[in-house]
Amino acid sequence: MLLGSEVARDAAGRVLAAPPTLGAGRLVCIDGPTGSGKTTLADALAQVVPGTTLVHTDDLLHGWRGLAGLAASVESLLTPLGAGDAGRWTRWDWHASAWAETNVVEPGGLLVLEGVGCWSPAIADLVGLLVWVEADSDVRLERGVARDGEAMREHLVRWRVDETALHARLRTREHADLVVSTD
Repeated sequence: MLLGSEVARDAAGRVLAAPPTLGAGRLVCIDGPTGSGKTTLADALAQVVPGTTLVHTDDLLHGWRGLAGLAASVESLLTPLGAGDAGRWTRWDWHASAWAETNVVEPGGLLVLEGVGCWSPAIADLVGLLVWVEADSDVRLERGVARDGEAMREHLVRWRVDETALHARLRTREHADLVVSTD
């Protein structure tokens, strides 16, 4: 199935019909392996629900080996939002290999958190909808190379080992409310 407005409308309908889980707001996590189509779905969902705040976990990672610290960054963003206060996150500048500006997310509304490792059991009670997006491994690698360039192939191959281990440990797919295949 290709991602598009139909899947985004389904996800929006599900989360908006449910009670708020993030203080007065709602949270959708779109997780899955690299190159599966998470960003495409997140962008479509943001188009379907005006005023959506979209945060990509790639921006919360401390470089290529940053998955280990991602859960703490996500929790520090979401915990204040769950209490009705503004959340904050600092963007990783991939070109400078350094932390950049701090961003503020106001409470309420719909927050879409997208990217590898955006969901964890520690935040499960704050998540209104967990969407797992998947595709064939070879398809995903070729999408990643097409997006990031041939020079990034080695990084993407190493990254797949880390993301596979993380998803297996957390059993992310098993917890998903909606599974979308983009093969």
